[in-house]
Amino acid sequence: MNHKSVLLIMGSTRAGRICPIITEWVARIGRSCTDFSYELVDLSQWPLPMDDEPGIPAAGGYIQPHTQAWSRKVASADAVVFVTPQYNWGYPATLKNAIDHLYKEWNGKPAAIITYGGHGGGKCAEQLRQVAGAVKMQLTSATPAITLSSDVIKNGSPIDPDVDFKTYVESVEQALHQLATFMV
Repeated sequence: MNHKSVLLIMGSTRAGRICPIITEWVARIGRSCTDFSYELVDLSQWPLPMDDEPGIPAAGGYIQPHTQAWSRKVASADAVVFVTPQYNWGYPATLKNAIDHLYKEWNGKPAAIITYGGHGGGKCAEQLRQVAGAVKMQLTSATPAITLSSDVIKNGSPIDPDVDFKTYVESVEQALHQLATFMV
């Protein structure tokens, strides 16, 4: 049995968000196509105030208990998957802040990016790819981008990922299989 662990980091903390539903769907796909454990990480449960460490993350030496806990959480995982919406062509500030809180914990960490939005999230993924590269993560080339219907975006209509996103299963599997190649 493989004891490799993957953190699925939810990029959205907005009220009424669908990120937990999509992230759980990604976890189900991961559990069905790999033998890794998947843990959902909800950034709304990780209070990481902006710029409250006196030193820069690259220097380490975190003094804030919440940063130390975040450091342990990220360091404990063998890989991460960012599941994030695209907001105004970018990714949420909460996710950027969570990444920027650390440095060495991301170095060499295998990572995949899965986005969603009215246009799928390609621009968001491009920006996140640049930041992940800056902290030296190993990124998969597969970057699934799930397009949400106008009804979901404008009216908050419910989603059933198993039905609504079935055409994206193969691309999610591809990203997770690529992630696995970094974890051998």
